[in-house]
Amino acid sequence: MRLTKVQNPFIVCTHIDKAHIHSHIVFSAVNLDCSRKFRNFWRSSFAIRRISDILCLENGLSVIAEPQASRGSYADWLEDKGEQKPPTVRRQLEQIIDEVIGKSQNYNDFLTNLQTAGIEIKQGKNPALKLPGTKRFVRLKSLGDAYSEAAIKARLLGKKQQRLAENKPNLLIDIQTKMQQTNSPGYERWAKKFNLEEMAKTVMYLQENDLLDYAVLQDACADASEKYNAAAAKTKANSERMKEISELQKHIGAYRKNRDIYAEYRKLPAKKQAAFYEKYRHQIVLCEAAKKFFDELGLHKLLGIQMLKQEYAELQAENKKLYPEQKQ
Repeated sequence: MRLTKVQNPFIVCTHIDKAHIHSHIVFSAVNLDCSRKFRNFWRSSFAIRRISDILCLENGLSVIAEPQASRGSYADWLEDKGEQKPPTVRRQLEQIIDEVIGKSQNYNDFLTNLQTAGIEIKQGKNPALKLPGTKRFVRLKSLGDAYSEAAIKARLLGKKQQRLAENKPNLLIDIQTKMQQTNSPGYERWAKKFNLEEMAKTVMYLQENDLLDYAVLQDACADASEKYNAAAAKTKANSERMKEISELQKHIGAYRKNRDIYAEYRKLPAKKQAAFYEKYRHQIVLCEAAKKFFDELGLHKLLGIQMLKQEYAELQAENKKLYPEQKQ
């Protein structure tokens, strides 16, 4: 009131859910009758601090006698304590994208692997991703130049070209068909040499892996396919459960926050329920949605949030372990 001279509307929000109780003050730059604008001034923060000190003294509250300069950023403070600042949502997405690109063949494969990792994807002109347990989608182009859709496709293409250049067997060229298209003796000589080299690579690979017997090769292929399918089914099941846990946490939080109002609503006689419902529509709708979700899962007792977080972390760790096995 002293700062705005009772001219600008404001809100004061106090955090009492933190170890350090503190307030945030937001006031409108435009005054009440919309005729004037608040003009900020040089070192206004010191003037606000002085007003705060005066108010504290008037109400018998303590005042910091000798305020000390900031010790730096939160990251610096954690580093001084020997800890590390947890990665932001954007940084986590960048790390996951880098990891998924490493095991993807093309862009569609990349999107599938992201979903397997539990990432929700919003397609469109500007694709966006959402981490499990977070509220907002983050556009790819906002992550940086290396993470736009075009950049990711370019990285995948470069990876594919590098992969083709590696010393691994490729499919043999059908020389006869190609010669009908090109009719070039030079191309025929190159194709024959290429096929010989690839056949040599294939034979060496089979020798090194003891797969010269066709029946053994078939068994190895079947075994690898079975292991891959089992790992893929497990990661998919884990991802679905992780998504379910995220939804469950959201509904449990909403239900616990509003269940008293919902219980009061259910106890009211029918003639009073309509007015009560209009007053507390948002809270009641949240509780009813949560109850429906619990019923669909067959839950008769609410699970602990901490237990769900632990299960989510275990599933995430298991998927992280399974991805290299799938790649192999």
